[in-house]
Amino acid sequence: MDMEFSPEDLAFQKEVREFIAENYPAELRGKQDEGDELGKEDFLAWHRILYKKGWVAPAWPVEYGGTGWTPTQRFIFSEETARADCIRLMPFGLAMVGPVIYTFGTPEQKAHFLPRILSGEDWWCQGYSEPGAGSDLASLRTAAVRDGDDYIVNGQKTWTTMAQHADWGFFLVRTDKDAKQQEGISFLLVDMKSPGITVRPIITLGGEHEVNEVWLEDVRVPQSQRVYEENKGWTCAKFLLAHERTGIAGVASSKRGIEKVKEIARTELDGDKPLFANPFFKRKLAELEIDLTALEFTELRSLAGANAGKGPGPESSLLKIKGSEIQQRLTELTLEAVGHYGAPYFRGFGANDLGGDNEHPIGPDYAHRAAPTYFNMRKTTIYGGSNEIQRNIIAKMVLGL
Repeated sequence: MDMEFSPEDLAFQKEVREFIAENYPAELRGKQDEGDELGKEDFLAWHRILYKKGWVAPAWPVEYGGTGWTPTQRFIFSEETARADCIRLMPFGLAMVGPVIYTFGTPEQKAHFLPRILSGEDWWCQGYSEPGAGSDLASLRTAAVRDGDDYIVNGQKTWTTMAQHADWGFFLVRTDKDAKQQEGISFLLVDMKSPGITVRPIITLGGEHEVNEVWLEDVRVPQSQRVYEENKGWTCAKFLLAHERTGIAGVASSKRGIEKVKEIARTELDGDKPLFANPFFKRKLAELEIDLTALEFTELRSLAGANAGKGPGPESSLLKIKGSEIQQRLTELTLEAVGHYGAPYFRGFGANDLGGDNEHPIGPDYAHRAAPTYFNMRKTTIYGGSNEIQRNIIAKMVLGL
């Protein structure tokens, strides 16, 4: 693969860099690094700016609102937004249910939902995992029973990210309890304001309210909000998960994370020398950077395939495995670099959890999020299909074992 940017690509890079510098909201700049809590409006502020520019959905087909960018341009855009510490756009509408709708949805579903996803008018959540049905997703038990032109849905979902803010959710439900597991599942679009839906918070190890339990009790969902055929929702589910796993790789943000670790290591001391001079620390950092470069080339090959009309395949499992492991190693290295400054922020074990600690933060600003981020990123090798499941997929689909 030719990695040299053409003059056109360099001009595009300059355009993106200048646009971010001129348009990224000042009140959001640096907010993630400082550890400030991000609300729905924080995410939507940048989303709306990119929507107005026409840049909010680079991976979508042009006919549905995509940019028509080349794989290299999409790579450049991802790199530049990460370099500038831009707030990450929520993936549930743009990267997950949107592609499902424009691939499998009816004309009416496309006309109604896609513009609202692009504009940010509808905030989405994902109703996949259940107690007892996580990586073994096909064993889900949430049931939908026909009642005239509607379904009546009962069940429970868990680990539902940002459901407390959601307007809509996409849910996998069982519509035929007698069929084989994967053949009796349907894909429903559910209005989160429907009577019978209860959202309950789950506080993570990092101390954040990011995920939730969602209970559905006699929730009425019109059959017109089912995507694709009844009992064929597993087709949509697999398609969506492949897109999700590709996005989980997080190459651009990890590259920015490595630069931050280098900055910390040049500041923090190991004895009377900068930590960056410690050969053992430098070795771990170099190994991480090499692995990330290899992952970056794999992601570029995947982007090139997508541009040639190929959907994400088994390679998305490889991207998910390596990307999530690199993210965890990066947070471990960051926590090691900040040393004892990270100790007061081990959430889940002190007064900070209850919001009762009003002491001024100890140490440099870059230390405040090291421990909560380390704890939060334990999830990456589990969500989107655990890495153990992804290795099984590679063994079967790639190696033919």
